[in-house]
Amino acid sequence: MDKELMELFNKCTNQATDEEIEALKSLLHGFHKKQSGQNSSYIGGLLHMERDINEDECVLTIPLTSLVDNPLGILHGGITATIIDSAMGTLAASLLPEGFGAVTTQLNVHYLSVGKGDYVTCRANIDHKGTKSMVLSADVHRSDGKKIAQATGSFFIIEKKGVSK
Repeated sequence: MDKELMELFNKCTNQATDEEIEALKSLLHGFHKKQSGQNSSYIGGLLHMERDINEDECVLTIPLTSLVDNPLGILHGGITATIIDSAMGTLAASLLPEGFGAVTTQLNVHYLSVGKGDYVTCRANIDHKGTKSMVLSADVHRSDGKKIAQATGSFFIIEKKGVSK
C-alpha cells in the first residue's frame, strides 16, 4: 500500500474518538460500495444511497449519521440538495433512450423542516418530458414522516457521445 496513504491513515486513527472511527468506517464502507459496483458513484456509496426506481418515480433513501450533519447536528442542506438532484437525475436518465443523458440546469429547493431521525427518503417524479428538456419534482421526508424539503428541477437532454471527462 502507498506509504503516504498509510501515514495519513495512522495519523487519522491514532488519536481518533469512537465517533471519528465510526465516521471513517462509514466512509470506507461507502468507498467499497462504489468499488464493488453496489453504487454507481462515489457520492452514492459515501452517502449509502439506496435506490428504487420505476417508470413513474425514483425513491432514494440515506441513513442519517454524523457524516451528513451540519455543525448544528442536523442534516446538512447541501446533502439534502444532493439527494434531490440524485433522485431526479436518476429518474430523468432512466426515461431516456440509450446514448442520451440528463444534466441539471436548475434546482430549486424549499427547506421546510430540520433533517433528523434515522433516515431521509426522497421521492422524485416527472412533471414534463420534452425532446430537449425535462422538469421534475421531489419531496424529502424524514423517518417520522415529516416533510423536510420540496424541490423542482430542470434538466437538459444531451447526447452522451458529446460528453468528455
